[in-house]
Amino acid sequence: MLSLLLFAVLLLAGMPVAFAMIAGAVAQIVLGGNAVLLLSLPQQLFQGVESYGLLALPIFILLGELMNASGAGRRLFALAALATGRMRGGLAQAVLLANALMAAVLGSTVAQITLMSRLAVPEMTRAGYPRDTSAALTAAGGLLAPVLPPSMLLIVYGVIAQVPIGDLFLAGIGPGLAILGVLVLVTLWQGRGGRFPAAPSPQAPRLQVLAGALPALAIPGAMIGAILTGLATAAEAGVVAILAVVLVGALVYRELPLRALWPALTVTARNSAAILFLIAAAGLYAWVAAWENLPAQVAARMATLTDDPLVFLCLLNLLLLGMGAVTDPLPALILVVPVLQPVATDLYGIDPIHFGLIACINLTVGLLTPPVGVGLYTAAQQTGVAAGRLSVLLLPYLAGVLAVLALLTLWPGLSLGPLRLLQ
Repeated sequence: MLSLLLFAVLLLAGMPVAFAMIAGAVAQIVLGGNAVLLLSLPQQLFQGVESYGLLALPIFILLGELMNASGAGRRLFALAALATGRMRGGLAQAVLLANALMAAVLGSTVAQITLMSRLAVPEMTRAGYPRDTSAALTAAGGLLAPVLPPSMLLIVYGVIAQVPIGDLFLAGIGPGLAILGVLVLVTLWQGRGGRFPAAPSPQAPRLQVLAGALPALAIPGAMIGAILTGLATAAEAGVVAILAVVLVGALVYRELPLRALWPALTVTARNSAAILFLIAAAGLYAWVAAWENLPAQVAARMATLTDDPLVFLCLLNLLLLGMGAVTDPLPALILVVPVLQPVATDLYGIDPIHFGLIACINLTVGLLTPPVGVGLYTAAQQTGVAAGRLSVLLLPYLAGVLAVLALLTLWPGLSLGPLRLLQ
């Protein structure tokens, strides 16, 4: 437990998460009288990122950057607006549909909130929606990113827990559609009594909007289809999608010049390096935790609290919601999985895929809650709406997502059903 305690102290003192993990691991080795293990530190750091599944991480980060730069994201939003017609509040529903489409491409909540805030909030404001309501709706749509494939959190979880990433992507479809349905219902409830304006007339003919969006829509469609049919792994499907978006952006839309590739590659390299270093540090931390027999200690402690898997999952939800409120999802996931996932699987018989989806949804909710709330403050910065006001307006959406989380906890078939059908 010493490494965990030191890690928490260093984290509270302001040390970056990856360095706090490494420091905690090194201190445990030295203070435990096992200094000879220090010779294995470089090897353990390398083994933390020596995984084929991690190839998907920079691939999907680059895919999101290119989708934004090529104009494909803007056309997907226009298609979603077309699908809702002239119904009152239709533009709000279009924003949710556009978020679902972008979640199938970006895979990152913060990236999705950043992009959709730039695309959707100005359109909604011009159509007569209050700016704070528009910002809250757009931020809530970012909650689709951790479950609809390809999700960065699911990729990282799959690598750490040694779970097939393709299976995780399939399992995320059911909860993702459930979250989308709940967000739609909350939006309909908020727009009751004519509170939302009618959708504006499209600025372009319907056939023109549809024709312009079809190439962009084909990109996530081909990627997900390749995974579902087993023709490609998640990483391979991502590469195919990157080639498709480059061709579409350069030859069809003509908005992706060669000079736009370098900034996208630079951002991808920087973000990938930060995440991979964090994963390497987590691998070292997990190695020391296993040396300490920490999972067995946690399992023994949990066994004294309950032997009911459902009660364990309820306690897990409370723990992860609390962690998500004070730290980013990625380091929280990296910290929790090596300790609690073996306990959930070995002691309580919980499917690791079910466990992973519960963990990812819980931790992503924290992105929109203070005091840390990176997604919340990103939306506030992008839209100019105070974070406190956004927190209040997000409450109905967060309540809806927590209801889906409760359903997922009680009914594993929501996530595991598609996998069982394909077996």
